[in-house]
Amino acid sequence: MKTGQRVAAAGMLVSGLLALLKITAGLAGHSTAVFADGLESASDVFASGLVLLGLTIAAKPADQEHPYGYGRVEILTGLLIGLALTAAGALISYGSIERLGRPQPPVAGYVVWPLVISLIAKSVLAVFKFRYARRLQSDSLKADAWNDAVDTLSAAAALTAVGLTLRDPARFPDADRWGGFVVGLIVVLVGMRVARDTALQLMDAMPDERHMEQIREAASSVPGALGVEKCYARKTGMQYHVDLHLEVDPELTVRQSHEIGHQVRLRIMERLDWVADVLVHVEPAPGR
Repeated sequence: MKTGQRVAAAGMLVSGLLALLKITAGLAGHSTAVFADGLESASDVFASGLVLLGLTIAAKPADQEHPYGYGRVEILTGLLIGLALTAAGALISYGSIERLGRPQPPVAGYVVWPLVISLIAKSVLAVFKFRYARRLQSDSLKADAWNDAVDTLSAAAALTAVGLTLRDPARFPDADRWGGFVVGLIVVLVGMRVARDTALQLMDAMPDERHMEQIREAASSVPGALGVEKCYARKTGMQYHVDLHLEVDPELTVRQSHEIGHQVRLRIMERLDWVADVLVHVEPAPGR
């Protein structure tokens, strides 16, 4: 199992245990906020499962039907995670609002401990996943890391709400339920952000200017490369495919121009590990 898949599997295990702990404590301790946070952690199991599936399929080599490989599956799973989070958050918020004003037994004091454990565990997991998402250039793993990051916010919101209810039940009778609503709202906002970011990747959004400049610099460092007329890049998974129009001396032979273009391709792929392949179009340099 590769690194990204191991990270996703670890996330599924941690989220599953936390979901079981919080849902059980929320039901037994009569806490809507803790129960809502448990449902959010349960959705994390689904999200990490999508990441694991996406990374597994994306690792398949290119074939005749998929010459660019299966990397887009990894981006698609990131989009599905965003949509799933948005839907789960909306359901959590609705369920919490629906319970406002209803009588309920007193919230048990022990329900704070699952939230404290979740806050610590998810903070560690989020940092861990963000680190590997950057290293692997994985959108789905990054989406899963954001998912864990929002868990720390939702756990903090639930902890605050439960604390108010425990401290003064008469003054804050619905604080626990409002806490569940806030947990759901946070999940919705993060889900929408994840869906937006991954949708842009599916629409072939260009990388930032810093990355594009790195491509141009690598191309221009090859002897005989006189300039870059056009340069495009699109993400096809965890790496980018680059289309580059290279300017060379128009008096060169086709063989010489082709060799310069070949060296440019190799130089870019050698220097930039986030580039999967480069298609070089040779153009005559103007004014020559």
